[in-house]
Amino acid sequence: QVQLVESGGGLVQPGGSLRLSCVASGSIFSVNVMGWYRQAPGKQRELVATKSSRGTINVKDSVKGRFTISRDNAKNTVYLEMNSLKPEDTAVYYCNFFDGRLQANYWGQGTQVTVSS
Repeated sequence: QVQLVESGGGLVQPGGSLRLSCVASGSIFSVNVMGWYRQAPGKQRELVATKSSRGTINVKDSVKGRFTISRDNAKNTVYLEMNSLKPEDTAVYYCNFFDGRLQANYWGQGTQVTVSS
């Protein structure tokens, strides 16, 4: 089992910035993918950005150039730096951990990001 604890959400004005963090603990297999998904009210959960333990990055087109994903493998932590935030970025952001050995997904509890003036 893997436990994920997220932090860093909140309310920010359009054009502002936030940084999300997610720490994984438990049975961490070295080959994995960590990342962020989001779900806005009435919409399906969607991928925002992921980064594998080997460095492969996948980023949603609409956030490219504004959001940056990074990770510290030694600390089992993934970060999402969000700049130039827009109202359409408002959503609950979920941390995800994909175990490459078990082919299993784990989710954090979610953190609210609200972009509003």
